[in-house]
Amino acid sequence: MTTDPNDEFYRSLRKPRIAAEILSEALPYMQRYDRATVVVKYGGHAMGDPKLSESFARDIVLIEQAGIKPVVVHGGGPQIGKLLERLDIKSEFSGGLRVTDKATVEVVEMVLAGSINKQIVAEINGLGGRACGISGKDGNLMIAKKLTRTERDPHSNIERAIDLGFVGEPESMNPHIVEVLASHDMIPVIAPIGVSRDGITYNINADTFASALAGALKAKRLMLLTDVPGVLDRERKLIPRLTASQARALIADGTITGGMIPKVEGCLDVIEQGVEGVVILDGRIPHAILLELFTAHGVGTLIERDKDG
Repeated sequence: MTTDPNDEFYRSLRKPRIAAEILSEALPYMQRYDRATVVVKYGGHAMGDPKLSESFARDIVLIEQAGIKPVVVHGGGPQIGKLLERLDIKSEFSGGLRVTDKATVEVVEMVLAGSINKQIVAEINGLGGRACGISGKDGNLMIAKKLTRTERDPHSNIERAIDLGFVGEPESMNPHIVEVLASHDMIPVIAPIGVSRDGITYNINADTFASALAGALKAKRLMLLTDVPGVLDRERKLIPRLTASQARALIADGTITGGMIPKVEGCLDVIEQGVEGVVILDGRIPHAILLELFTAHGVGTLIERDKDG
């Protein structure tokens, strides 16, 4: 039998051999994350792309089969915006957060805990996974409180309170329901809705929710899928790695702005709670999760604690 690499038989093995080499190179990373909890915030316009949503679901099933315990927290901003527009409900943003009145919070809960949550669950289950959809209300997973924000008037330099309506922030987390699901090889898929101690429903920023949950679960890694490559510098170039103090400085000098602010603030909070690393990456890249977890260089921006922290 010939062993000539140009032989037709050996040429036919080139693509499978490349695939086998990729899998072999992924082995140490699979071992690193074996039985580890990885919280994945899934959001942005990738959720509206059928090919990317299928790719995401396939990757979640794959990493679960590889021994990782994935926990999915999803957003749904574009879908909420479309329904609000159809219902002729005006919506505005302040500091990257949606101002949420009573009518809006009802739509938010309907879209997040209803249609989007069950669609993601169905996609994962359709590819052989065992997903279960819940919200922050279930099992009192997230007890929330009203979020208060202030801004400084540029003319008078006086700070004033901003009323965001039914926008909340975590008061306490009880991850027991998530731990129970994961212990039975289920994949929790969670809508970022919280409830106050007196029963008021709050819309929670999905990045903030995922960050709080990752800290409560002592997750090994938090991955925030978004619509940008990661944190960008003033020249719009990707910053691949940041320490906590560097990230704070970029917020203070205005390099990090808008919706990226709550993302990075959540990252800073969660690494202080013991999560090994937080990655902000572009969910529009096919198999971004696999590239981040199972390759040497990964993708996106990794935020980690200061070396002396």
